[in-house]
Amino acid sequence: MLNPSVQDPAPIFAALGDRTRLSLLGKLADGQARSIAALSSDTDLTRQAITKHLHVLQDAGLVASLKVGRESRFAARRETIDEARAYLDRVSRQWDDALGRLKAFVETDGAG
Repeated sequence: MLNPSVQDPAPIFAALGDRTRLSLLGKLADGQARSIAALSSDTDLTRQAITKHLHVLQDAGLVASLKVGRESRFAARRETIDEARAYLDRVSRQWDDALGRLKAFVETDGAG
């Protein structure tokens, strides 16, 4: 399984760029591991399609697969979601700083 880092958040955001995967992650947000059957019960998608989406999320480090008997259950990996949030916070601060510097420059240049 890939272990994405904050330096390379692309796999995380690529995985989150699909409505079905966002929906699956939302279903797992409560921390409970769920089977493919449970995750596909209220959708028109096949279990095979759900499985493919879950594997994309797993490759990005957003979910983990747990074996319970012969069944696979999937659970959200909170730490990867926290990494993505930290990355977005850092980028947001960088933009705020850059815009602040631009504003100060424009105001200083205009006053002279």
